[in-house]
Amino acid sequence: MFYKKSPLITGLILLWSLTIVAQNNINLERSTPEKEGVSSAGILNFINAANSSKHEFHSFMFLRHGKVISEGWWNPYKADLKHTMYSCSKSFTATAVGFAVSEKKLSVNDKVITFFPNDLPDTISNNLKALTIKDVLSMSDGQEPDPTFGVVTKDSNWVRSFLATPILYKPGTKFLYNSLGTYMLSAIVQKATGEKVIDYLRLRLFSPLGITDVDWEVDPKGINTGGWGLRIRTEGLAKFGQLFLQKGKWNNKQILPTAWIEEASALKIIQHPELSQAKRDSSDWEQGYCYQMWRCRNNAYRGDGAYGQFIIVMPEQDAVIAITAETPDMQDELNLVWKYLLPSIKKSSLPADNKSIVALRQKLSALALPMPVKTDTAYTNLVSGRSYSITTNDSHITNMAFKFSGNICSVTVKTDTASYLLNFKSGAWQIGETTKPGPYLLATAKANHAGLPPFKIAGSYNWKDAKTLELILRYVERPHSEKMECHFNDDKITVNLISSISPDKNVTIEGTQTSN
Repeated sequence: MFYKKSPLITGLILLWSLTIVAQNNINLERSTPEKEGVSSAGILNFINAANSSKHEFHSFMFLRHGKVISEGWWNPYKADLKHTMYSCSKSFTATAVGFAVSEKKLSVNDKVITFFPNDLPDTISNNLKALTIKDVLSMSDGQEPDPTFGVVTKDSNWVRSFLATPILYKPGTKFLYNSLGTYMLSAIVQKATGEKVIDYLRLRLFSPLGITDVDWEVDPKGINTGGWGLRIRTEGLAKFGQLFLQKGKWNNKQILPTAWIEEASALKIIQHPELSQAKRDSSDWEQGYCYQMWRCRNNAYRGDGAYGQFIIVMPEQDAVIAITAETPDMQDELNLVWKYLLPSIKKSSLPADNKSIVALRQKLSALALPMPVKTDTAYTNLVSGRSYSITTNDSHITNMAFKFSGNICSVTVKTDTASYLLNFKSGAWQIGETTKPGPYLLATAKANHAGLPPFKIAGSYNWKDAKTLELILRYVERPHSEKMECHFNDDKITVNLISSISPDKNVTIEGTQTSN
């Protein structure tokens, strides 16, 4: 039987459809720097300094008065790619706590042990009894040293291991960076709400802000890792920062209570109170810690993650800056922001600077990471079709095979447990994906990568000399890359495996040709 739809039902369906479309297409408004009171020349100086620095920038987005005034991605990184956030994830986990507090599902004064009665140690110390959510939020759990790596690489029940770790200091009195503590916040939110943090945030944070392409690692029990593992696009970072700048309001709707934003971004504990004021003034890591965020110099605050992932909120300037990168020196990366971008921000709009605007747009559109020039050698044809049995190695690689076709080099890497086909292009990036795990700070954590799709990659190759093939593999949804320098000598191969996480700790493998 068919029913005729009434105008009211038709209207409701249309309204529902438009709401869904609106939620999925909430984009930040774009403007020009000068119109929003920022110097294009100053931003251009920042980009030039970034390109000549020791840092490898992957993306950059600058918001003023809620509008994007400058943005760029260093090829092969792209605007539509997620990026691993490392400890920037912590700020999102704390925000999940904020939503749960606003919905009266928990309080920051709740005792941690009350959520996990079945995982408690036989003897519960007074310090463990006293530990509150607020202590964990402010990185003052009282444990020392940080138990994170020792737990996540050895145990499948991270909650139980955290609760069994001795708390040496009275909670709330001593700062110690503790990523496993943030994981506990994720576990608490899941206990209190019945949802993983990513699912709990989807309706409350991600959908209202139009953030759709997000994923998050889980532990062996299916709990989001909390302190790391979030992957999100750069614009999602910028929107998150803008929500905080706007005191929890989005599109004229209060998404998160203003009181929580103010509480979460306010100083809770000083990292090293014994330091002199001069030393504290020179570091963005000595300005005080909030709820899973850091206070910065210049009265700003930030979420940050290893290797240079930043959400910088600047209330006095009404600005937000989002950066993804790979750097060995995060303080120096921030110094570039304070040196070039901060002075470029003025109190009111500026006269149009067409010359600088054009130069900035050209620079941003041409951003790219260095790539070896296109090369060739007679060894291309000699190596193509060869397979090598790897005889000595610490990487579990058992076989490598090479095939050249046009400007593509296809390499099959076999390990003890799997086989991976990787494609590299000469003089350009070959875009693809793989299930081969790449460099990652938490690579040894149990269940890492669980539930995530294959990794997006970009590969390029060149001949460093007549017999040495360099393969560059970028994991473009992570900060990291790896190189394989393959030296061929008659029927022998020597391969140096170089990770961008620890470029000074190469792994060398050797092998012998088995087929041609």
